[in-house]
Amino acid sequence: MQPVASSLLRYRWHGLAALALATCLTALPPVAAHAQSIDLSHGGQITVTAVGGFDWDQNQKKVTAYDQAKAVRGDVTVTADKLIAYYRKKTPEPGAEPAAPPADAAPADKKPDGTGSDPDSSGSSEIYRLEAIGHVHIYTQTDQAWGDKAVYDMDQAVLVMTGSAMKLVTPQDILTARDSMEYYSQQRISIGRGNATVTTNDNRQIRADVLVGYSAPPDNTPKPAQTDAAKPAGGDPLANGSGKLEKVNAFGHVWVRTQTEIVTGDRGVYVPDTGIARVVGNVHITRGPNQIQGAAAVINMHTGIATMTEHPGSRVSGVVVPNNGDGSDRK
Repeated sequence: MQPVASSLLRYRWHGLAALALATCLTALPPVAAHAQSIDLSHGGQITVTAVGGFDWDQNQKKVTAYDQAKAVRGDVTVTADKLIAYYRKKTPEPGAEPAAPPADAAPADKKPDGTGSDPDSSGSSEIYRLEAIGHVHIYTQTDQAWGDKAVYDMDQAVLVMTGSAMKLVTPQDILTARDSMEYYSQQRISIGRGNATVTTNDNRQIRADVLVGYSAPPDNTPKPAQTDAAKPAGGDPLANGSGKLEKVNAFGHVWVRTQTEIVTGDRGVYVPDTGIARVVGNVHITRGPNQIQGAAAVINMHTGIATMTEHPGSRVSGVVVPNNGDGSDRK
């Protein structure tokens, strides 16, 4: 006799599987819409499609989509070589009546292949974790992210990406990192770890071992309708939408570049609105062959001028090379 247990818990199907997946695995209840940030914790049902079909593992309660897999929820789209959706029984709200099955749904005691009992076919499950593996691209109308692997926790609204060539792009800035990138959509916090770099859309740049970016709430103010003649030619779909960067905290091997100087130190904070960055701890300011060392510095990213600011009783030291072609009075 051949074993049958695994076949009852795991099976693969093609064709209309995407429709069945979207029907069975509904997501968390929809709430008020958030702007165009990468947030999969809102927006109603998640629809998953794939060229290579699906595996449904009832034992581990997960569905795996293969080959050009795509998940869509509201304005957020995730594409990857493989998508894995983990689901669980949905807790009914107090006083809520059970949802009626669709008119064309299969009987509750049938699997998608027409045999046996299927406890997950009642439409009462919800996706709580989504994994994307291989050539991951996550995007909305305004924000985009790339990486080799991504994990999204629906309950916490947290995205964690790993792999090579990781990048998070918003209308205001670009965040890259070597080790990992995290995005906390409810708190509007972005974290890059490992040679992390933030480059603003006007080419200001700050780099560190760890960068923590804090964004303002997105502007949901309705925009007046534009006629076709009033719309800018070749408009960029990333031109507006998500909240702008309010502050960046930098930790470890901080590196700040202005038009004329490079400033390094142990820790730093940068406020894009003012264009002011402050770096503290073993600070070095380099301008051509000129170098100054101290405990703290304030950098005006608009003017490109860095000023060493010392604590009372401390000293500034450095090397200044005369007649090096720098006409600044600060030599």
